[in-house]
Amino acid sequence: MHGALSAREGVEVAEPSAFAKLVPAAELENKAGNEYRQLIQDAYSKGLLKSSERSDVVRLRSIAKKLIDQSFVWSDRAKLWAWEVNLIESPQVNAFCMPGGKIAVYTGLIEKLGLSEDELAMVVGHEIAHALREHARQRMGKGLATEGVTRIGGAVIAGIFGIDPRITDFMAKQGASLLSLKFSREDETDADLVGMELAARAGFDPRAGVTLWKKMSAQNAQTPPQWLSTHPSSTSRIKDLELNLNKVMPLFEKAQHLERLEKFNLEPKS
Repeated sequence: MHGALSAREGVEVAEPSAFAKLVPAAELENKAGNEYRQLIQDAYSKGLLKSSERSDVVRLRSIAKKLIDQSFVWSDRAKLWAWEVNLIESPQVNAFCMPGGKIAVYTGLIEKLGLSEDELAMVVGHEIAHALREHARQRMGKGLATEGVTRIGGAVIAGIFGIDPRITDFMAKQGASLLSLKFSREDETDADLVGMELAARAGFDPRAGVTLWKKMSAQNAQTPPQWLSTHPSSTSRIKDLELNLNKVMPLFEKAQHLERLEKFNLEPKS
């Protein structure tokens, strides 16, 4: 697949919160990896982990790889991650990407919404964006600050470098449920836009974000999916996506053009 396109094109989002620096990235990624392994082991033991040979798993991983190839535009650290992508049998309309690139998608999301390839790319792109933008790390950092920086005092600085056990204790308490961590509405909007850009860069039609959320809205009218908890309303997020389509459509068109050149073994014009 073609390489990542210029980061100077695309959506505009706020600078990451400084609170993230209060939580060591490597420590958080290690914790996330442990939780993810436990989840996958549990799914496997119950016969719910989809085999790598299944066509739906192959499809999901193919989509994810294209998105991951474009993720380095947003995070140099993502190049160090041991990315994993798994499909779990469950009626839940849910998906996530944990810090460190650990992705899980539940079959209920794909089956109940009848997702197209482009729509599934928008979902996975959204979840990858949460990890790239370090939303979990920021949320935990804010929690640490709320817990009382003054109480911890100068030890916070030591904690940034991974040498204060009180930081670890806090993460164990506040981050004990990374799998069910709820992001703010601002984080969700951020992930929508960055995820849409990732999808466009990877050659997926970003307009699928609109059709995806129309499907989500219809599903929400019946039974609120877990994936929608604390999310902005479908109407507002569709509006935000539509307002930013003009920023990512050129990336999508460029990606499609490069893919055609590659497919037919043509040299790009200088």
